[in-house]
Amino acid sequence: MPVISAPYAFNEEDLYVDLRSIFGHSLFLKCEGFNFAGSIKLKAATEMVEDAERDGILTPESILVESSSGNLGVALSVIAASKGYRFLCVTDSRVNLSNRMMMEALGSRVHVIAEQEAVGGFLGARLDYVRALCASDDRYVWLSQYTNPSNWKAHYRRTAPEIACQFPRLDVLFVGAGTTGTLMGCARYFRRWHRRVRIIAVDSVGSVSFGGSPGRRMIPGLGTSVRPPLLDESYVDEVIRVEEAETLRACHRLARRGFLFGGSTGTVISGATDWMARHDARELTAVAIGPDLGERYLNTIYQTDWVRDLYGEDVLDSDKEAADSWADVPSPPSPAPP
Repeated sequence: MPVISAPYAFNEEDLYVDLRSIFGHSLFLKCEGFNFAGSIKLKAATEMVEDAERDGILTPESILVESSSGNLGVALSVIAASKGYRFLCVTDSRVNLSNRMMMEALGSRVHVIAEQEAVGGFLGARLDYVRALCASDDRYVWLSQYTNPSNWKAHYRRTAPEIACQFPRLDVLFVGAGTTGTLMGCARYFRRWHRRVRIIAVDSVGSVSFGGSPGRRMIPGLGTSVRPPLLDESYVDEVIRVEEAETLRACHRLARRGFLFGGSTGTVISGATDWMARHDARELTAVAIGPDLGERYLNTIYQTDWVRDLYGEDVLDSDKEAADSWADVPSPPSPAPP
């Protein structure tokens, strides 16, 4: 029975979902959302904060500041609240309302960037704001998840060994690419492992992480509008780019089977199942890393009006199937007037 005194001390490390019955492929999803921050970002946040403390960069007078689309901001809010730090999250208008509310409930402040830069998008505008903030007051400490090696080291030390322990015959690993901390940590670990593991990076269409033109991205988490400084493509065997409509379909397909996952997880699963459908994967041991759960996406990717307004009426066949399954059931009677 785990007994903890700090919220960042707990993280479920060994939970996997076998997706064969849902997607028809033997794919194991490593579920990283079962902790008090609700995502894999708790690992990187803990590593970066503790390293900054050891190096004397972070002191009781410091004010943590970070640019985040949501999940890392929540993770740092959990840690800051536990350790007694002040924390300011710089995000943008795509942030999920639930993430913003959670950060504020934990005592953090949230600054929302409304306008994106012509080159660099929302991320570029967020980074400029953080730099100006740090220049204005030396109490601000920017951990910089985009350049901080502690980001990838957290996954080299924890996430990858966890997978290796459970799957000693691993053949293929699918990892979503945002800051690329998870990707680089796992790729570096398995490059030195006892057997060859194919590393497949999963990115969002419209992201410039691996080159290409920037495009509209409404689901926060994976993808960037600025090339990630942590990324070393020599460790990556292949890149899959996923349309956001496919992310939505994967998430809703899982929800119809009782699994409510977040947008980043839906993107990774969509990319992984597409890759497996195009390859002879019957004899392969394949794992995908699921970064987040779905509760914080209830007002976006699981909200019918939001989905239809952005992606069109016919993007989700699963919603039509669900409606059809209730077609022969009469509506409940209206309540009697008082």
